[in-house]
Amino acid sequence: MDDKLFLMIPGPTPIPERALLAMAKAPVGHRSSEFAKIMEEVSENLRWLHQTTGDVITLASSGTGAIEAAIVNACSPGDRVLIGANGKFGERWVEVAKVFGLQIELISAPYGQALSTEAFRIALEADTEKTIKAVILTHNETSTGVTNDLETIAGYIRAHGEAVSIVDAVTSLGATNVPVDAWGLDFVGSGSQKAYMIPPGLAFLSVSEKGWKACERSTMPRFYFDLRQYRKALKKNNTPFTTPVNLVYALQVTLQMLKAEGLEPLFNRHAHLRDATRAALRALGLNLFNPDDASASAAITAVLPPSEIPCAKLRSTMKKHFDIVIAGGQGEMESSIVRFGHLGFVSGRDIVTGIAALEGSLHILGYDHFAKGSGVTAALDVLAS
Repeated sequence: MDDKLFLMIPGPTPIPERALLAMAKAPVGHRSSEFAKIMEEVSENLRWLHQTTGDVITLASSGTGAIEAAIVNACSPGDRVLIGANGKFGERWVEVAKVFGLQIELISAPYGQALSTEAFRIALEADTEKTIKAVILTHNETSTGVTNDLETIAGYIRAHGEAVSIVDAVTSLGATNVPVDAWGLDFVGSGSQKAYMIPPGLAFLSVSEKGWKACERSTMPRFYFDLRQYRKALKKNNTPFTTPVNLVYALQVTLQMLKAEGLEPLFNRHAHLRDATRAALRALGLNLFNPDDASASAAITAVLPPSEIPCAKLRSTMKKHFDIVIAGGQGEMESSIVRFGHLGFVSGRDIVTGIAALEGSLHILGYDHFAKGSGVTAALDVLAS
């Protein structure tokens, strides 16, 4: 059946109908007073979602662009930076830092495990000469479904005094609590195709006053990603370059939806969907890739399929027979795990449907080491609690 495909991946995520309809409107001029009024509301609601009174910049880019923008504005060539990597996206920030000639000190952990907060404390406290200028880390490592303890690490960065925090919150912002001001975060980047519930194409970057001071000190070459231009334009409720007007129409709608839901219910919904998914997968006798603790992502759940079923085969079976798309692994886990997204415009009905499709796919592929309906029952038990 055409037009029935449903995404259960870390992004793009499902889009509400009202956001799709908003994008269908004819665009207004991106320098018009009408558009400035929309941007004023959008900026206010972005500050609400980020839990900050500071600036939240809107960029026409992916989330990667937001983090690169933070790096080139916060750092100068040759600066010493501390980077946490426990998955594909943490590794990406290492590659970006190399491109811009930064001196990298790496704190790593195996795929599936959280970064050691103690390792950050030791490294930052040992830097008595304050040569570390930035700490770059991923809050929710999408490639493996692991959430790092950002709150604790942020405290060590603040205690250091000199270093700024650069946080990839691409799949955590809007799915879990990221109180920018309360945690003293300096640069926090995210992307539109995740919890914002709209298509790819926009990125967001909150910047603290400490972050703005770093921007003024930076000698890194920059033009399109010169955040000072964005701050100047933000005062006029605009951006320095052409804004994707129709994406902003959709963003206006979804931010209104998120605000109507409220922060605590929003975070609780994602946690509830995560718990239902994990309970269902365990009931099917499948091994989860990371433990049931604070590191379990509210955005995606990674699971190891039965050894006799290739990941690609499981994914293609779900798509062919049930029109549901789940994600494969990334990096070194590319062919070892599959990932179920429960991020953004997702409800309990979607989780139950996805688990039922998984049960059916496992049956089609000859894996019957579970009682029929056990996964769905486990999910329903959690969702009903």
